[in-house]
Order: sequence, then structure tokens, then C-alpha cells
Amino acid sequence: MVANTIEFESVLRSSGYKLTAQRQALLEIIEATKGRHLCTEEIFDEVRKNFSSIGLATVYRNLQLFEKLGLVHHILLGDGCMRFQIIDAQEKHRHHHLVCEICSGVMDVEEDMLETIEKKLLLEMGFTVRDHKVQFFGICKECAKEEIRKDLEEK
Repeated sequence: MVANTIEFESVLRSSGYKLTAQRQALLEIIEATKGRHLCTEEIFDEVRKNFSSIGLATVYRNLQLFEKLGLVHHILLGDGCMRFQIIDAQEKHRHHHLVCEICSGVMDVEEDMLETIEKKLLLEMGFTVRDHKVQFFGICKECAKEEIRKDLEEK
């Protein structure tokens, strides 16, 4: 996290903000839990463990600031919550998500499966894709197995 802290501090300072202990804690929580896709309230619960006096409004304001500065982005996974992830400078595009409609599990898909479509859009329409957001909703492998098991038991 040290390198990221330096990068975060640089981005904040270049925009006239300071990297306070609370902001650093928020960024560290988002980074440390990136596979869990935490919503604002969950991030708030985590940061309160070390900063009991922090308010939910402070968390909301800082998440909005982080998004404005390009440090994080939010994702919507169909559950009514805005979830946050650190922006990975190594990714050409945001990664995709698989969302299970039964258990609400979320899996990341790192592979960019849309390169062919992006090239076609550029060649045929002159449209350059800078980024995209993709979520697939369906049933995960474990829930599918459980559905099959239930079907067999009913017969």
C-alpha cells in the first residue's frame, strides 16, 4: 500500500487536498477489500473500527472526492447500493462483473472480452471507446449445482 499511498497523496495534493489519516484509512479499506465490492455503509463500518468519531457524511463526501479525482469508481450491481473500487492504473478498462441472482455473489472478470467490438466500432463508426462497464447477471456455478440438486430431489 505504500506506493499507492504516495500516489494517492500526490493526486490529492495536486488538486489542493491533503491526505488526512481518515482519507488514507478509507483508501486502504477500499484497496484491502477490493474483491468484496463494499458499499458506502460497509466502508463506514470498517473505517469506524479505527476512527470511531468519523461520520457517515464524511465517508460519503470523501468517496465523492476520490471518484472526482479518479482514485476510485463506483459500480452498481443491481442491489440498490453504490459500491466502490480503487481504480487500477494498469487496467485498460474497468474489469467486468458476474453477479449471481440467487446468492448475490460477485465475481470479477479481468479479461477484456470486448476488444473485437471496440475495434469494429472504431472502424465502422469512427467511435473510440475509452472505457466501458459490463455486468452479467445470472446464476453462479455453486447455485446452479444447488438448483440441479433440488430438481433431482423433487423428482
